[in-house]
Amino acid sequence: MSSKDLLHLSRRRLLLAGGVAATGLAAPAVWTSAWAQSRRIVVRDPGGPFSNAFKVAFFEPFKKETGVEVVGVSSANEPVSQIKGIVQSGAKTWDIAGGISMATVHQLKTDGDYIEPHRLDDDPVIKEIPAEFRNELAIGVEVYTTALGYRTDKYKDKAPKTWADFFNVAEFPGRRAMRKNPADTLEIALFADGVTKDQMYPLDIERAFKKLGTIKPHVSAWWTSGAQATQMLATGEVDMIPTWSSRSAAAAEQGAPIAISYDNNIWGTDVWAILKGGANVEICREFIRFASDAKRQAALAPFIVNGPTNPNAYKHIDEARAKHLTTNPAYRGNSLQINDAFWAANRDKVAERFNAWLLT
Repeated sequence: MSSKDLLHLSRRRLLLAGGVAATGLAAPAVWTSAWAQSRRIVVRDPGGPFSNAFKVAFFEPFKKETGVEVVGVSSANEPVSQIKGIVQSGAKTWDIAGGISMATVHQLKTDGDYIEPHRLDDDPVIKEIPAEFRNELAIGVEVYTTALGYRTDKYKDKAPKTWADFFNVAEFPGRRAMRKNPADTLEIALFADGVTKDQMYPLDIERAFKKLGTIKPHVSAWWTSGAQATQMLATGEVDMIPTWSSRSAAAAEQGAPIAISYDNNIWGTDVWAILKGGANVEICREFIRFASDAKRQAALAPFIVNGPTNPNAYKHIDEARAKHLTTNPAYRGNSLQINDAFWAANRDKVAERFNAWLLT
């Protein structure tokens, strides 16, 4: 879809969303411009490098195309409680939860009616996105992956490559950190214990905690945010860490002595999801259409290494940059898709056990 066509559709859809009668189409520019400029939507973003990336790739171009302002607001990782609170209170703090994981959407669906169906499955742009990156409530914007980041100045001669290497403190001594969250962490422990990706789900919880017990005395910190994990690795507070590759790659691009191993990386989809009960649902749908366009997703690539969900975006991404993106086919064969349905059903009880285990 060309930019001109997208602009025409955007303005027409926004005009209809504003409740303007069809007879008003004789002078659409006047009505649409005045109506659109009085509107804005608030979109949650994951913070860190994503705030500026989303602003440049999506928010500012959408305003230029439609006249609707997009305000980005950062929040904590996996904001399930925040979304529930916003919807239950009717506060309308956010219109769209952007960059949340598909697992969060699954949990919100399991717990109640918090997300508005996007009803975009028949849209030509949305059809370009493979089914594994979307469902009836959410449409993927980018794919993140948890991979092994390590200090190249610490491991000059022999670097850790696998999760088994991460657990091998004898052969790979050094300070370690892990995520203070059972998701990814249990999968990493099972990989280190010899479980293959086709055997991973449902998780063998007992086996995972037993393996984690072998590394726990050697973990100097348990991180709770991507920014914290990146800082610890970039400053040398730790020598290796399972972390989101986008954060480690950004630090490496800024000169930190960091490398990433993608062996058995664990990937998931970050999505756009419209909060239930909002006043700007049609505008939100138009924004998601816009942000799903291949050229729009390609505009995100210079800022973060999380891969686009629209495969046509690679037609507009420099080959050198494409080699670093998580949806690059080179990384997919050896990767594990996190089972969002499993975590939606088990997150609370496993997290309770995990947090108690940390205190023992």
